[in-house]
Amino acid sequence: MKLLKLIGHVFIITLLTVVTQVGGLIWIVTLLISHKLKKKKRIVFPLLYLVFNLIIVPPIASYFGREQLPLLNQNLKSINWFYPLAFRNYVVPKLKQGLIKTSENLTSSNISITYLDANFPFIEGYPLLPHLSHNDGKKIDIAFMYIDELGKQSDKKPSTSGYGAFENSEKNYTSKICIEKGNWHYNFTKYLTFGINNKLKLDSNRTTQLIKQLLSIPSSEKLFIEPHLKQSLGLSSESKVRFHGCGAVRHDDHIHLQMK
Repeated sequence: MKLLKLIGHVFIITLLTVVTQVGGLIWIVTLLISHKLKKKKRIVFPLLYLVFNLIIVPPIASYFGREQLPLLNQNLKSINWFYPLAFRNYVVPKLKQGLIKTSENLTSSNISITYLDANFPFIEGYPLLPHLSHNDGKKIDIAFMYIDELGKQSDKKPSTSGYGAFENSEKNYTSKICIEKGNWHYNFTKYLTFGINNKLKLDSNRTTQLIKQLLSIPSSEKLFIEPHLKQSLGLSSESKVRFHGCGAVRHDDHIHLQMK
């Protein structure tokens, strides 16, 4: 019985560490406090988790050169509670300030920046799975802009997670090429939507405005979207807009922004 409990705790610690970086440590502290105070883990863990998330981790992360993105900013916000709660909303200061300024510039166009995965708070090179490069605080994924079934501008997104709701899939020749080359994972994010709203359609005008504003951030280096979207959105002359390669997953469901 003790062995099974040990295996269970190791599994929880591993899973939390992979998904949140910090959660495994919080679980270990929870075990110690629960044992010392004779309190149930289901009470101690969520309380301790929130304390770490809101109070302890942000100032420590600043020593590692990373800052938490705003939690209550309507112009710059997470698509849902998961990303900030899982400590996946940390970036370097220049990226944070660039996003804040850009979001303020876009307010008059009724465009808000909705982010997905960014980076973990600590340790250069620590992987934020399943991404290949979100490990230095300089990368962030951002959602497209959409219109509803009546053609009205909407702040909603077609996918609960922000990933996997592909645009103009039949025109994405890159997807077919990459899969034929053996990159089976290229379309994998279609299994990670956690719910789809099929009534929303891509708002090409506002998405193009959003991308151009992101590119205007002085320290921006690259922006990844699928080649067919670069063409259809009129971004062919933008040298920073590039193809990410078959080794990643497809990018006609979100924008990947990367700083120098």
